[in-house]
Amino acid sequence: MLDQINQIARQAGEEILKIYHREEGLDVQIKTDDSPVTAADLAANRVIIDGLQALTPDIPILSEESVVEWSVRQTWTRYWLVDPLDGTKEFIKRNGEFTVNIALIEEGKPILGVVYAPVLDELYCAAEGKAWKEDATGSRHQITVANAQPPLVVVSRSHANNDPELSDYLHQLGEHQTVAIGSSLKFCLVAEGKAQLYPRFGPTNIWDTGAGHAVALAAGAQVTDWHGRTLDYTPRESFLNPGFRVSLF
Repeated sequence: MLDQINQIARQAGEEILKIYHREEGLDVQIKTDDSPVTAADLAANRVIIDGLQALTPDIPILSEESVVEWSVRQTWTRYWLVDPLDGTKEFIKRNGEFTVNIALIEEGKPILGVVYAPVLDELYCAAEGKAWKEDATGSRHQITVANAQPPLVVVSRSHANNDPELSDYLHQLGEHQTVAIGSSLKFCLVAEGKAQLYPRFGPTNIWDTGAGHAVALAAGAQVTDWHGRTLDYTPRESFLNPGFRVSLF
């Protein structure tokens, strides 16, 4: 099934790029939670929902742009978790650091994940305990975490400068290098061994992390909250994650 999910993610990416490259603007609106949404978010969402429903009509879907009521999803044990355009702020800035995120959750765990960066044409995917990076031709090579000294720490491009907890944490970390990047690409950099740590204190939602979590986990990383507990996607009323870290150890 991974091949089909990769194809759906790429199709969503094509719809995003049509809007990303047009000259008349990105049609930005503000949702009730003060987060931005664009025509590209909605176009990608339609492609993904249609594709997943055709592929697995028996598996329900939770997307950032197609939220399902708690009364409906509270009994789900298996579901698709989707962010059709993760990094909308980066999309609006036109810096290319945004992704399409699709994850399959089973018993609270992300067992399959696809992260596709349309502008970079980089696709990361994971299933059955293995993670890969796929090029534009569909050729894949397996990726795994890798240690480095000093470690490279990835932080959020949009949130890092306004996060005193992160600043304190990095100050206490010891020798390291830091790079800021948008969206779930931070998970992927750890997964392919280019970075060693992604600490997150600011708020995220489960659709921001599910697919990247799947890729990082399959590549050998740990994704835990600050008490050492693995992030859990068992349905709950709130979509918010606790703070977390993605690391080798």
